[in-house]
Amino acid sequence: MIIRKKEHWFKMLFVWHGSVLPQLLPRLSLLFILSMMIVYLHGTIFSFKVPLNPTPLALFGFVLALFLGFRNNASYERFWEGRKLWGALLNHTRSLLRQALTLADLSTDDPRIVDLIHLLSSFAYALKHQLRGTDPQQDMAKRLNENQMNIVVEAQYKPVILMRLIAEWVQKMRHENRIDTIQQGYFEENLNKLAEVVGGCERIVSTPIPYSYRVLLHRTIYIYCFLLSFGFVDSLSWITPLIVVFIAYTFVAFEAIADEIEEPFGVEANDLALNSMCQMIESALFDMAGTRRINWQEPNQQIIY
Repeated sequence: MIIRKKEHWFKMLFVWHGSVLPQLLPRLSLLFILSMMIVYLHGTIFSFKVPLNPTPLALFGFVLALFLGFRNNASYERFWEGRKLWGALLNHTRSLLRQALTLADLSTDDPRIVDLIHLLSSFAYALKHQLRGTDPQQDMAKRLNENQMNIVVEAQYKPVILMRLIAEWVQKMRHENRIDTIQQGYFEENLNKLAEVVGGCERIVSTPIPYSYRVLLHRTIYIYCFLLSFGFVDSLSWITPLIVVFIAYTFVAFEAIADEIEEPFGVEANDLALNSMCQMIESALFDMAGTRRINWQEPNQQIIY
């Protein structure tokens, strides 16, 4: 995800990286060439004049914009739900550590607290890798001991196994009489909320927007953009390719943005910055324990995936 300061309106006109324009250039170039050919042939195909004018295209474009708006709203809802789930993950991990520091009456430099921080941080990293389908071993090896690694590395759903290890840590505190059964219940509440975060993220990944709906909208947009040239050729002549490309850019760009944010846990420019969030969670936990601070974000513009 690209994180940058708010820029001047004029500079935003020329922003390249982070916009969808680079991936749209081949499609827009093809539409421009087709429009040039249609203007050159005066809107005829095999000596048949295509009888189109701007009026029906304007009405159809309005309806298409409504459907495209619905598509973007559906995609953004998935994006925002993913962001709320990761915000909840930060809150629940903080709550677990706070309970360990206060209810279990452990000092900030106690090895058991450091072990819990590593488990909670590993949980965030494991969830990130599971959602992206990447290998978590390198991040896990930095934070887990050998015994924990042996348990986690063979598991298919590593965040779930790490939740079990965190629950075992809480159970250990109960056996050592650091907490009582009521206090253990408080820990369990936050562990259940961690499970809800995992389930919510898995629901987003495993339930995409229906494919047939995406295909229908995709085809309609490109057919509409192709027909625009026939509707404008008589009234705009050689200005037609420029107008068609400008209108096509609006429709095609909205579709591309919707496709990009539909899966918010990826590594595209506008997806959620999961690396940054994992570092933020780890930094916040160590900060609560007063042991070390991780500088997870620079103040200047940067790309954090």
